[in-house]
Amino acid sequence: MLNQILIRGGMVVDGTGAPAFTADVRVRDGRIAEVASGLQPEAQEQVVDASGCYVSPGFIETHTHFDANMWWQPDLDPLPGYGVTTTILGNCGFTAAPVSDDPAVRREMINIFSFFEDIPVAPFLEHLPWDWRSWPEYKASMTSKVKVPANYGAFVGHLAIRLALMGMEAWERGATAEEVQRMCAMLDEALAAGALGMSSNLLDHDGQDRPVPTLKADDAEWQALLDVLAKYPGATLQVIVDTFMRKTAPDSIARIDRLIGDRAIRAQVAGMAPTLTFQKDIEDKVGPLRERFKREGRDIRAGFAHVPPTSVISIKKSLIFAQSNDYVWHEVVLAESEEEKLKLLQDEDWRARARASWDEKVWKHSPFANPQSLLLINSENGVGPVDISLADYAQQLGVHPSDAMAEWLVKNSVHSTVHMAPFPQDEQMVVRLIKDPWTVPNISDAGAHGQMLCGGGENIRLLSYYCREKGWISVEEAVHAQTGKVADFFGLQELGRIEVGRRADITVFNLEEVDRRPMKKAFDVPDENGGTTWRFTRDPAPMRLTMVNGEVTFADGRSTGAAPGEMLSPAGA
Repeated sequence: MLNQILIRGGMVVDGTGAPAFTADVRVRDGRIAEVASGLQPEAQEQVVDASGCYVSPGFIETHTHFDANMWWQPDLDPLPGYGVTTTILGNCGFTAAPVSDDPAVRREMINIFSFFEDIPVAPFLEHLPWDWRSWPEYKASMTSKVKVPANYGAFVGHLAIRLALMGMEAWERGATAEEVQRMCAMLDEALAAGALGMSSNLLDHDGQDRPVPTLKADDAEWQALLDVLAKYPGATLQVIVDTFMRKTAPDSIARIDRLIGDRAIRAQVAGMAPTLTFQKDIEDKVGPLRERFKREGRDIRAGFAHVPPTSVISIKKSLIFAQSNDYVWHEVVLAESEEEKLKLLQDEDWRARARASWDEKVWKHSPFANPQSLLLINSENGVGPVDISLADYAQQLGVHPSDAMAEWLVKNSVHSTVHMAPFPQDEQMVVRLIKDPWTVPNISDAGAHGQMLCGGGENIRLLSYYCREKGWISVEEAVHAQTGKVADFFGLQELGRIEVGRRADITVFNLEEVDRRPMKKAFDVPDENGGTTWRFTRDPAPMRLTMVNGEVTFADGRSTGAAPGEMLSPAGA
């Protein structure tokens, strides 16, 4: 596509939240050159007719896990068709760098990433060159070898730092003073090389119910790392806390507040705005904390998703059982062969233990304690029944829901999946959070959990549902929530606004045309057998146009194949 483009006749939503206005936008050499009415085409200029459309900054995905996927899925499907021009990687402490010299410890980092983000191990080993140990070396490798259709910024993971330095002992203990000093050096070199900041994890337990290594970090370790982070004014801290399992979020947020203290650190906490109805007891505790942070001007913001979580539950690969505190059903996930899975599902001793686990161990808000929310939809062989809840199927059979699910999977194949209905969500709270200047919206987990959800494309629900269908927010608010608001938070000063001199990251859309399309399967993920397995994706929204650094990445209903994306660093890096 030509790099001289004139977008004419649209309503410009500039990303600041200000009212839209009619104007043309001229792009030259990757930058916005003019924003004015009545601009006339010049020689060699491609003209885009935006009549009846909005022209906005490109959308920013604030919480994704494409760190590894972009090596084997560089088209970042379906993001271009949803107007996404920037994606934030390296969340939750899970990053591909730094890594240890020890191959076994590097494999452990892959296993951690794979388990918690539901990404197959095989492509990690086949498609990533692993020609780095430090974060700057990782950046050099990625920027030279991976070409993608969106800009991206990346955190350095606290969990990765701990594992790279301490090896397997990172799971077991706090760090020594000398180890903390070396961790600080790793963080410092990453921030100096342009990392967005540091991400950490105060949520997860693995498939053996082990707390992740960052949950072993004591206050002294945290304080030292935060001292380093505070040296970089543009950098941010990202932490995920537990609102789903053990519900430790209130204590974790209070700890983060205390640890940051008077340091000038911007932080976002995923889980500081629990929007689901079963999380009401958490909101009663953390809501006042959010209000205090705003009142005191403490830049600790709530990261939140505007889409209620749902997932597809598979016994091929899933963390849902473990994260529901059901380690008996997780044994089926861990069984390697189809025959081993079937043997467990039909074993009477295992079924007895599984019933006890559902009755006595699983979190009461988990899907397995609520079989009416589990839907039997996707049968591999068509035996069925389908389009029925697990609760109804259990009633038909006259058995425990755990036995009913085991029986259904035996009859319909271990490749079949059970769908979880979306958790009930307080949508009016979501609206308040969208409008709140002290939040980080648009968490999607895109790139992760490919056989559970899609993530990519969830951003359009801000426009199609909250704006067009419900009228709860304006177009300007929907755009601001995923452009200027978050670009400013991450210190990405060249993004987020339609303004002369900024990067020409632009999307053009007709509000009546765009929608979050249904999930569908794409069979393009490398598997351990040298073939491919599937992931969920979506058809395009579609946008009329998506442009990154002045190059068109999506037009005429399809991706163009252009890959102009660059790694971005925060101001002050």
